[in-house]
Parts: sequence; C-alpha cells; structure tokens
Amino acid sequence: MRDLKIPQQRHPEKAHRPDNAQPKKPTWIRVKAPVSEGYKQTHKIMREHKLVTVCEEAGCPNAGECWSQGHATMMIMGEVCTRACTFCNIATGKPPEALDAFEPGRVADAVQKLGLNHVVVTSVDRDDITDGGAEHFAQTIRAIRHRSPKTTIEILTPDFIKCDPSVLEVVVEAKPDVFNHNLETVPGLYPEVRPGARYFHSLRLLQRVKELDPTMFTKSGIMVGLGEDRQGVHQVMDDMRAADIDFLTIGQYLQPTPKHHAVDRFVHPDEFKSYEKTAYGKGFLMVSATPLTRSSYHAGDDFAQLRTARLKKHGQM
Repeated sequence: MRDLKIPQQRHPEKAHRPDNAQPKKPTWIRVKAPVSEGYKQTHKIMREHKLVTVCEEAGCPNAGECWSQGHATMMIMGEVCTRACTFCNIATGKPPEALDAFEPGRVADAVQKLGLNHVVVTSVDRDDITDGGAEHFAQTIRAIRHRSPKTTIEILTPDFIKCDPSVLEVVVEAKPDVFNHNLETVPGLYPEVRPGARYFHSLRLLQRVKELDPTMFTKSGIMVGLGEDRQGVHQVMDDMRAADIDFLTIGQYLQPTPKHHAVDRFVHPDEFKSYEKTAYGKGFLMVSATPLTRSSYHAGDDFAQLRTARLKKHGQM
C-alpha cells in the first residue's frame, strides 16, 4: 500500500534524481508555525469533510496565517497528480480512485461552515479522465452557489491539454467569478520545470476563457528564483496582457525537498516591488508580487480590489 507521507513513495519519479542543495532561507521568507485556535478549527472542518487542501499538499508557507482566518484552498479530484512537475510537492502517479461524486457537496458544506466570502478551488491534474475533471469543477461551482449564494468563487484549473477543447466551455458556463490557471515560469524553463505542459497552450487557455465570457476575471501566476531572468519575466507579462489576463501573481519558488528543482536564488523584496510596478504599467488590473505571494494568498481581499479596479477603469466609480 502506497504511503504518501514517505517522500520516495510520494514522488517515485524523483527518487533517483540527484539531490539539490537547499539553501538557507533569508529573513524575509521565514514564517511562524501555525498555533491559533482559528487554524485548529479550519483543520477540524477539513478533516470532518474528508477534504484535501493544496495548502497542506503543496506545503504552502502561508497556511498558518490563512487557516487562522478560516481560509483554505480546496483541492478536488484526489491527492495524486498525473503530472510530475519538478517544482511541485503534490504526490504524483496514477490516481488510485475515480472521482468522488459526493465531493462537490462536501466542499460546498465546508464553505458554508467556514462562512467564506470568497473561496478558491483547485485540483490535481487528472489526465486519466476524458474531460480532465471539467464537469467535476462545474458541479463544485454549482454546489457552492447553491449552499452559499453570496460567496464569490475562484478556480485554479489544470490545463486540460489532453482533452477536447470544448471541455473549457463546461467550466466557464458554470460561471466562476475568477478563472485562474498558472503559467508557473518562463517558457524556456518548461522542459525542466513543467515537462507535461506547454507554455502557449496554457496562455491560449486563458485567452479562450475571455473569448467565451469577456466579463470573467482571469488570473495567472509565476514563480521566480527558478533560473529565469528579468527580461524573461517581462516577456511573460507581455504575453499575459496579449491574452487579456487581468490579475498577475509573482512569488518566490521554495524547494520542497532535495529531489525537487533547485532554488536558483532568493529574489529580494525590492525586485518584487519593481516587478509589481512594471506589471501595473503594462495594464494589469491587479498585481500581487511578494516573496510569499501564492495564487490564493489573500485571494478574497485581492478579488475585492480587482473588482474595484475594473469599475474605475470603466469610469463607474
């Protein structure tokens, strides 16, 4: 029986990779261990509903802060991913089970019990399923809408690269408030960092969302410190704006284990501020660029600012 707590079983494809040294984190990266009552309560609700969170599976450094406020990013479709990205700590391999038909309802119930104003729902990649889980995403969105009609919904989807292009329409028609899909890094690093994906396919996916529903907010993010240069980051910004992406996130890559992609460098906070200024200059409605930025970090507050920015842009405020 596979034990996902054991690194070699969690990432069998990485077991024979040479170790990469894990450099000491600078002071601006370190976070406090989670100890609050709010954290414990969120953890209890997640366990009671048998839900998986990307906060835990990906080892997010912000979990303590977010969970203390009752915010957790739901990860649907299981905890085993069919991809083997070298930056990611989510378990990889062949998922042991089919999709759980009752999961959308459990997610909706947890959202209601947590009293969330804004929820982020993500998933593993499920290349073993014909539609990549598109209908499961749609069912989850509808279930949340039914139980918590005032909650805004942000989804962070796979790229659906092995599916018929029409599956994207299934997700968009379910009307999430924000459609997020991360490009993760610059195109030149894809063969090493994101070997199962294609940069321009992911970019086109986000562009198609806007074509299907021009009113839907789109969002994407990248990590820095993987080996990219500043020019490459600026080119990704230009590509995103050409695809009419509204919201950009940029965060520091943190290496989960010695078997994962090495940290090239720790980017200084001043460089993140420079990226933020440049991105706003290129026309993004919203930018979050800090060392600890992650896709769903402060997502609720960011969504409120995103909505306000669009109204201002169109002279409605």
